[in-house]
Amino acid sequence: MTSDRKKRQITALSVCVAILAGLSAPAHAMQANPPSMPEMGLTSQPIGHARFCAQYKDECHATRKANPMALTQGRWDELVEINSLVNNTIEQLTDQQIYNVVEHWTYPDRVGDCEDLVLLKRFMLIKRGWNPANLLITVARQPNGEGHAVLTARTDRGDFILDNLRDPVLRWDQTEYRYLKRIARGHSGKWVGIDDDRSVITGSIN
Repeated sequence: MTSDRKKRQITALSVCVAILAGLSAPAHAMQANPPSMPEMGLTSQPIGHARFCAQYKDECHATRKANPMALTQGRWDELVEINSLVNNTIEQLTDQQIYNVVEHWTYPDRVGDCEDLVLLKRFMLIKRGWNPANLLITVARQPNGEGHAVLTARTDRGDFILDNLRDPVLRWDQTEYRYLKRIARGHSGKWVGIDDDRSVITGSIN
């Protein structure tokens, strides 16, 4: 076999391997080195989370820092499964409707608002083996100006958003939100600011 023919066969095999690998990768995770949320320093803790921490002291403590989760197909499936499961199991009502108060963070039973669903998703993913340092409660502003809470999953493919307003899991910069703050990677009772300086936000709720 000539040297040129061997080279062509090796090249063709490499292409096939790359295609097969791509077919098994998460749909939103194909880009190499996708962006993660740029963090700033410590910032104020939302009052609802402070009250939650007072009630659940063992939920708000120093956490073991970890590298972002390796986003295998199995881990991707967990994000999609749990986001959809919680969204479609918990009836979504406001704290005013449920408790007759403006803000109350807690684990939902049958009903809850965005913060409650975030807490449940985080709890369920931790039970699946996710490091708490890679599951960050995040506060954002919607295009209409209203505040919103989502769960950010830190992965080696970027930061992905689990949102009660949609079942698809999107990378943070593919959403329509302006991100403000999230819990710190090293302490689940402290918060850091997000330097979300995107000039154009093109995402939309489906």
